[in-house]
Amino acid sequence: MGTSNTLRTQLPDLPLYLRELHRLELHNNILYRRRQVGFQRAYQLVLPAEFRSPVLTSLHDDMGHMGVDRTLDLVRTRFYWPKMASDVEEKVKKCGRCVRRKARPEKAAPLVNIQVTRPLELVCMDFLSIEPDQSNTKDVLVITDFFTKYAVAIPTRNQTAKTVAKCLWESFIIHYGFPEKLHSDQGPDFESNTIKELCRVAGIRKTRTTPYHPRGNPVERFNRTLLNMLGTLEDKDKYRWSDHVRPLVHAYNCTRNEVTGFTPYELMFGRQPRLPVDLAFKLPVPEGQHSSHSEYVKTLKSRLKESYEVAKEKSAKIALKNKTRYDRHVTASDLEPGDRVLVRNVRIRGKHKIADKWESTVHVVVKRAGTLPVYTIKPETEDGPQRTLHRDLLLPCGYLPVEEDTQPVQKSVPRRPRTRANPVAEAESSSDDDDYSLIPVWLSSPVPEITESPVHPDLPMANVQEPQDPCPVNHNLPELDTQSKLPDLNLPDMSESIPDSPLMIESTSHQSDPEHLRTDTDILTDKDLPTDNDNPTDRDIPIEQEHEENESLQVVEPEEQHDETTETTSIHENTNPDEPLRRSERNRQPPQRLDYAELGNPLAKAMRSFFQGLSTAWSEVINEVPVQSTTPSPVIAV
Repeated sequence: MGTSNTLRTQLPDLPLYLRELHRLELHNNILYRRRQVGFQRAYQLVLPAEFRSPVLTSLHDDMGHMGVDRTLDLVRTRFYWPKMASDVEEKVKKCGRCVRRKARPEKAAPLVNIQVTRPLELVCMDFLSIEPDQSNTKDVLVITDFFTKYAVAIPTRNQTAKTVAKCLWESFIIHYGFPEKLHSDQGPDFESNTIKELCRVAGIRKTRTTPYHPRGNPVERFNRTLLNMLGTLEDKDKYRWSDHVRPLVHAYNCTRNEVTGFTPYELMFGRQPRLPVDLAFKLPVPEGQHSSHSEYVKTLKSRLKESYEVAKEKSAKIALKNKTRYDRHVTASDLEPGDRVLVRNVRIRGKHKIADKWESTVHVVVKRAGTLPVYTIKPETEDGPQRTLHRDLLLPCGYLPVEEDTQPVQKSVPRRPRTRANPVAEAESSSDDDDYSLIPVWLSSPVPEITESPVHPDLPMANVQEPQDPCPVNHNLPELDTQSKLPDLNLPDMSESIPDSPLMIESTSHQSDPEHLRTDTDILTDKDLPTDNDNPTDRDIPIEQEHEENESLQVVEPEEQHDETTETTSIHENTNPDEPLRRSERNRQPPQRLDYAELGNPLAKAMRSFFQGLSTAWSEVINEVPVQSTTPSPVIAV
């Protein structure tokens, strides 16, 4: 008996394996389970416990996070182990990615009705945004008294706190009095210091809804009614719908409300309103004649008292009916401090068809707001602000593993407050950006510094200006066959130069190599730009003249270059910024102004001159030394 208990403790799956003993087979010393699928026989690999987790990860996480049935089918066709179905179901239900994306919001909090007993005990307000009309009016500030259902709507051009305070004072408080409590959502225009100061001075208690919970503001129901009334206007009247808001709201106040059983106008003023049709048909006033003001006041008070009692009784009956119907689809689930929850992802903007339904950060419940289904939560593994949310926006996730926060903490960037008028909060420039200043960029073509200095033979070939011939050049030159055998032309070697003579560029064949050709980067570089350290006296030619002369290089005939033994004009490049420029020791004279009959790209003209000289030299050599052809002449058969 002791041995049996020991085996059951060490091998809890042993009884389950013994049930499948007649289906277990060994193939190449590997244990398989035989499985009959229709008329075919399949084999499942009996998987040890240490390999089950990687297999579930591969067949669930790497296969698109399928559901329980699809994942179980993938595992069952390949592997077998006891209680495989329960392991797959647990894996899918505890998958963090599946929960954050696929878990549906649940109604876990019963409906809580608002209880009021008199007019102006609770006044609610909200903004209704509509498409702009011809006067560019697109917002409507809606204010309703919760007890009487009396509504006031004011079209506005914006949703700023100053506009709210002005409309609230001029369109409601002056006409109907100060309310006891003012209820709104958490919009910045309603939670501003201006509204708080107004409520403080007027002795009004300011309350607000929980974030993203429109059911907490009763004015939302009237918004739908007002939109339906505006939608029934003619097409020509919809372009100026702001002119019809006040008449339509008055019509709503003059109709019977199904919750109270009275018209909002009657509960607010104690009498029936006079409509245009009453004046047209001269209908009698419902109230009788009163002998004095005191009698009218006494009658008005009694009538209002009776109306209030009936309205409260009927409102309570309707509220109980609505609560019963709503709670029918609610699965009550209270949370306790310390419970781990996920928050509904309600901050996303734009298209979010593939976004997660729940935020990735796990929060912990801190406290509950009395008996209301409102909870204060905070992040579990990172520092963050506490948030007060409704129960329907929270999802218990105690079964999810605790994830360590490995992301670096980023400094928060100050942002502009987001309002209804400015839904996208723009990030302000951080203090780090103030340390950098704008760097001007020289976008114009660089102007080289032109000086007159003697040419030294030790200068590199790339820094010497090539001669230019203004004569047109035929670009259709015959291609040279470098593989053919050429006679010894006894051309001079350019590597041996005379030290005492100025450096000349001969028209030799080795310059046809692209490596010896001059490019734009050799002519003009960033170092040629004028700097603040340059002496103004060193630039004898103004920038405008230099730019014009740069468009056409100086033309120097080869014969004249041999006669010159002192100086030549060249473009000087200072390759080393620390090395001082070479200055001429002779007295400076005004530069010579060169006039050209044809302007163009200096590099293109230099190239054409070079190829023209090369073609001329090659023609002279061919004419002087004819090439003996060894190929016999072809015989033409007649």
